[in-house]
Amino acid sequence: MTQTGAGWGSGMLGVIIFSGSLPATRVAVGGFSPLFLTSARAVIAALLGAALLLLLRQAWPQRRDLVPLALTAAGVVVGFPLLTALALRHITSAQSIVFIGLLPLATALFGVLRGRERPRPVFWLFSCAGSLAVALFAGRQGDGGTLTGTLLMLGAILICGLGYAEGATLSRRLGGWQVISWALVLALPGMAAVMLASWPAGFSEVSLPEWLGLGYVSVFSMLVGFVFWYRGLALGGIAGVGQLQLLQPFFGLALAGLLLGEPVAGSMIVVTALVGLCVAGAKRFA
Repeated sequence: MTQTGAGWGSGMLGVIIFSGSLPATRVAVGGFSPLFLTSARAVIAALLGAALLLLLRQAWPQRRDLVPLALTAAGVVVGFPLLTALALRHITSAQSIVFIGLLPLATALFGVLRGRERPRPVFWLFSCAGSLAVALFAGRQGDGGTLTGTLLMLGAILICGLGYAEGATLSRRLGGWQVISWALVLALPGMAAVMLASWPAGFSEVSLPEWLGLGYVSVFSMLVGFVFWYRGLALGGIAGVGQLQLLQPFFGLALAGLLLGEPVAGSMIVVTALVGLCVAGAKRFA
């Protein structure tokens, strides 16, 4: 298998794991506040990442790596989890999943700005077509509550795209799991302080599904998924492999419907089908 093929395969595994993130977050915010959920998942993942770094005796990052690691942490450890948790108080996970179709474009843009990649012009045509389909869907959503959720999701997408590009660029030197582990460790003091400050009065009313949702986003969404995702972006290219997230809504909508019983509108299926068709074209011209 070529390096590019390995990158796309690893990236696909990451996308499949990430597909459960928003449904799991939707379940978890029923028992935890967004601040506690965001900080607790980061603390749990950071402790696991720190244990891996110690057990495998990884070298400390160099001084030049600190700013990229901080930007990675700001994007994927703090920004995206917090903003999506807040958004999911206003919209369903099925609605939020469709916004993931904007992530490939954001990731590609930051890949050009930060990763110095130069996709072919036709690539942008496919990427923008998929993103336009998502934007049109978002524009047709309902009342002010949904508008609030929409704005929060758009902010989450932008900061996550930056975190993806920074982490992927750094993964070419440090390795995928090392980057997310160091980013988590860097964010640990602040996240631990937020967790303690937002600690709930009690956990007696937290249900088993809500605990499982916290466990999933802590272990898989926050750590395991990034092991495959950053490796995929580093090997296959940030802009190209990033387009795989156009397929994530398919998996996420299926989970939202099957596990949460949320209604999946026909328009959502049409949008995900349209953006999915853009992946082949984007891959060819990346």
